Amino acid sequence: MITIRPYRPGDEAALYDVCLRTGLHGLDASGLYSDPRLLGNVYVGPYLELQPRFAFVVDDGERPRGYVLGASDTREFEDACERTWWPRLREEYPLDGTPADAPERWLVEHIHNPPRTPAEIVEAYPSHLHIDLLPEAQGAGWGRRLMRALFAALAEAGSPGVHLGVSKENPGAIAFYRRLGFEELRDLPHSLVLAHPLA
Repeated sequence: MITIRPYRPGDEAALYDVCLRTGLHGLDASGLYSDPRLLGNVYVGPYLELQPRFAFVVDDGERPRGYVLGASDTREFEDACERTWWPRLREEYPLDGTPADAPERWLVEHIHNPPRTPAEIVEAYPSHLHIDLLPEAQGAGWGRRLMRALFAALAEAGSPGVHLGVSKENPGAIAFYRRLGFEELRDLPHSLVLAHPLA
């Protein structure tokens, strides 16, 4: 039986796996990076360590098949990552140890120079999220249920709105977010920034 439930510490390996298997614009990125944990170390690990109360999973009774991860206060989360998360990863993934043409170069650069969300976005939509589901968990409403669970938790924490970034090469995800009521905030060269009010 498939259920939505809060994240548990024993889920970490499965969530890293989901991240990798959906990490190429929604497609499988397995084998793309020299370290299969690298993608999860950027997009899963810090949320599980720093904001676990905003992590929910789709569980089929055997293992998680998808997740949504959120941060209630993006600026606070970025600051916490800079204090406690990125320093460890910078030692593990040195810039000078990653060839410029390596597929993972952009992720290593992200670790060493993480982007800061513009003030005008976090002022109106202070929370942000990442959601990924394996193909077997898609198309049956589980993504919508995950989002509802996170929206409720963020609203309870006092957040007035949430934003996310999505690759333009993932039209299925863009359509999913629009169906949920997300609206476009920014049109960037390779991605969109979408937002949804919670109040």
